[in-house]
Amino acid sequence: MILTAHAYTVTITWTGNTGAGAASYRSYERRHDISTLGKPTIPASSDPAFRGDPARYNPEELLVAALSSCHMLWFLHIASVAGLTVVSYQDIAEGVMTEQPDGGGAFTEVVLCPEIVFASGTDLAQTHPVHAQAHAKCFIANSVNFPIRFEPMHRQEAV
Repeated sequence: MILTAHAYTVTITWTGNTGAGAASYRSYERRHDISTLGKPTIPASSDPAFRGDPARYNPEELLVAALSSCHMLWFLHIASVAGLTVVSYQDIAEGVMTEQPDGGGAFTEVVLCPEIVFASGTDLAQTHPVHAQAHAKCFIANSVNFPIRFEPMHRQEAV
């Protein structure tokens, strides 16, 4: 079996030096930019609970977004191959991270709650197994060590 490797390069640039550098915990801002060649820059920071800028994306949000996006892309692919026409897809995903007494922490779960509308006439009983297939294929889900739960809502478009 031939394996194909894909490399992903991003640049993280800290923009939170307020003049004193990171001389102390309170002397700097957590602002930074995430960029990659040819794409818009993502303004990022830490979570506001950790002195971050609430107007910027934080790494925890981006991890949940990556899981949700990867699942959606696989879901759309598998559904289309199976002849299940998705008309719209929106996921309000939530991740739970538990902080440890030493300040570290880890995600304990992510819940994906996609609301998916299928073309009228779709047999909705055939749509739910697609989630298990998408989860098995998702590169990001296969790379994390915490459970990912699914609470999907499927319906047909109104005629």
